[in-house]
Amino acid sequence: MLPLRSNQLVLAFSFLFLTHVVLLAQEPANIGIEYQTELNINYIDSEITELTPYAGERCVLDVYFPANEKDFTTVVWFHGGGITAGEKFIPEGLKEKGVAVVAANYRLHPKVTAPTYIEDAASAVAWTLKNIEKYGGDPKKVFVSGHSAGGYLASMVGMDSTYLEKHDLDSKDLAGLISYSGHAITHFTIRREMEMGWSDMLIDKYAPLSHISKDCPPLVLILADREKELFGRYEEVAFLWRMMQLVGHPYTKIYELDGYNHGSMAVPAHYILIESIKEILELER
Repeated sequence: MLPLRSNQLVLAFSFLFLTHVVLLAQEPANIGIEYQTELNINYIDSEITELTPYAGERCVLDVYFPANEKDFTTVVWFHGGGITAGEKFIPEGLKEKGVAVVAANYRLHPKVTAPTYIEDAASAVAWTLKNIEKYGGDPKKVFVSGHSAGGYLASMVGMDSTYLEKHDLDSKDLAGLISYSGHAITHFTIRREMEMGWSDMLIDKYAPLSHISKDCPPLVLILADREKELFGRYEEVAFLWRMMQLVGHPYTKIYELDGYNHGSMAVPAHYILIESIKEILELER
């Protein structure tokens, strides 16, 4: 299956969106479910990571979850900001959808350098896998996602198994990875830490492309319009999609949102995330 081109996807997406709106009007699927939020939970495992003052400040997460529900799906969400800025938040498009959202902060450049922020992301994912059952969630239905830098972190945690192995976990414990406009090559902030320029390309251990495997969790790659995305972002992620096909990965999909730029693509991407979760869980039954 080839990746959908811009004009093909926007027509398909528009049809699915309108169908979804009609179905929502007919099916009150999540009406009556109450949601709760617990704020600023420290996710650091002090046996693995030193709890410095900066780690205590940044290594916290919020849990938004459907109260009194059981075995629900959870999305671990990482914010964007180039690994230099940004704050955790619960995306509006993921609220009241029957899923929990764990929104996590992580330490930022220049106060830390690679791989600290990737390790923080893995710690937040590990905390979720080990604790979401206490809230009623199913630890076997944990997806990792994020936008831009957050999409990059989601890919790295789920594709390079060494980060979760430090927590006695495996990337196979994840139900899926859903990256919004995340790097497939080494992130530009890491390249800057190496004193490389914007146009200096690098694929090393900090690149999702270095960790392609048929054993990776299901992978969904969502991008803005290739003419409106950040420089080269569509092409590098499309290459990741192609290489995952080459190694025989059973579920890698790529979507291009025609007319949307790098920032605005997150809003329609939330719908694709929810529908992808449904499809992946159905396939795993």
